[in-house]
Amino acid sequence: IDWEIPRKALHSSIGFFTIYLWTSNGSREHVVVALSTALAVLIPVDILRLRYPTFERVFEKCVGIFMRDSEKKKSNGVIWYMLGVNTVLATLPLDIAVVSVLILSWADTAASTFGRLYGSLTPRLPARLPILGLPLAPRKSLAGFIAAAITGAAVAVGFWTYVGPMRLMNDGSEGSSGLSWTWEGGAGNSVSNAGDANMFGGWPGAVIIGVVVGFVTAVAEALDLGSVDDNLSLPVITGGCIWGLFKVLGWLGSMFS
Repeated sequence: IDWEIPRKALHSSIGFFTIYLWTSNGSREHVVVALSTALAVLIPVDILRLRYPTFERVFEKCVGIFMRDSEKKKSNGVIWYMLGVNTVLATLPLDIAVVSVLILSWADTAASTFGRLYGSLTPRLPARLPILGLPLAPRKSLAGFIAAAITGAAVAVGFWTYVGPMRLMNDGSEGSSGLSWTWEGGAGNSVSNAGDANMFGGWPGAVIIGVVVGFVTAVAEALDLGSVDDNLSLPVITGGCIWGLFKVLGWLGSMFS
């Protein structure tokens, strides 16, 4: 039985749950505590699995269907996934953290799916990214790279133009207070601390966000970072770059407004 589809479905479902938590005013602190508690249990279990063959056999009989063959001799991808989500939730503005989790959930799945379907029809990515010289994984294809870029761009633009303002304010009304970027105001003070940045609002800002986040997502998904799992690196890299993007937009907006 090929369990790849159920694994991808589970991977992608986290994105929908994240949107639910965002729109229903879910608590960041509660999620971080829940994930930290789960990690406190899963990490020792994974250590036991890797060190003791008998425990490993019992573990794989119970949940082995959710593990790739490549994961059976190294750390479970679920642990890296939780670490990635927890890291961005604990360190980044909430809206940027949410977008990072959505990118992890959907862009990674899109790249894998389209890479499998159409990777043989497109060239492999070069060993290093042109100009920047970043190392790229040899198994990655142009089809997966493009899929990740489109998905990352769609997630970012869709969130800040539509989903983001749906989060209910404390008084029960819908609004965009606290968002790092808004259609009307551009890059907000919550990230940039740079005053009025509304010259990057509307379509100009949305296009910039889409292009930059799409490119960053595709590169982050294709990076070869050795033993670092992309479930950790993808949300951290994309989240950090998005945070930096809004800092730059806020600074430029304050200079020219």
